Amino acid sequence: MATASGARIGVVTFPGSLDDRDAARAVRLAGAEPVALWHADADLQGVDAVVLPGGFSYGDYLRCGAIARFAPVMTEVVEAARGGLPVLGICNGFQILCEAHLLPGALIRNDHQRFICRDQQLRVVNDSTAWTSDLEAGQVITIPLKNGEGGFVADDATLDRLEGEGQVVFRYEGGNPNGSLRDIAGVSNERGNVVGLMPHPEHAVEAGFGPDMGGAPRSGTDGLKLFTSVLGSLVSA
Repeated sequence: MATASGARIGVVTFPGSLDDRDAARAVRLAGAEPVALWHADADLQGVDAVVLPGGFSYGDYLRCGAIARFAPVMTEVVEAARGGLPVLGICNGFQILCEAHLLPGALIRNDHQRFICRDQQLRVVNDSTAWTSDLEAGQVITIPLKNGEGGFVADDATLDRLEGEGQVVFRYEGGNPNGSLRDIAGVSNERGNVVGLMPHPEHAVEAGFGPDMGGAPRSGTDGLKLFTSVLGSLVSA
């Protein structure tokens, strides 16, 4: 059984990753030890959870996440996730998880055909995953969003199943920024140990360095709760 102070969370760096250091910092602020994992590694080094960060893995060639899905480290991530290891995919990490079939659906070009970067409100739909237990269902949080291919799509049967089985984790609040079907911003697998979302919780983990800049009436630390949540899930596992 892991303890919060002894938890080790791996952060994968792919060629083109941009937010791996930010994710590692979020892990550290949450109270765990970040462990650097390289895309060519075939060993997860015994970590207790894994974060796939945002960026442009392999230059987004073919399509976002399509090449990263075949990186040696992903063979280990897929196997471990199917065994219950908590895995969080952020932005490009979400795209990789969908390409690896750890999460359903796909991410396509924003419907307005432009890159978007802004603070985004999200409504928490499912607070029982490994990454959302410190949040509350119905709660609205604010974290940064930055993507060009963030539109979540799936067929109607898959969307109905996701909603019916509680696998929709976050919805966009206050306007849909990219055309995601049913305003879906994040989903989980059936077990709830794997979560992917387009917005960036690692950029909202410390007051004064996130969405509270400029005196906005927000805490600026809403994203930190995803990382503290997984520590709680490890302790109770």
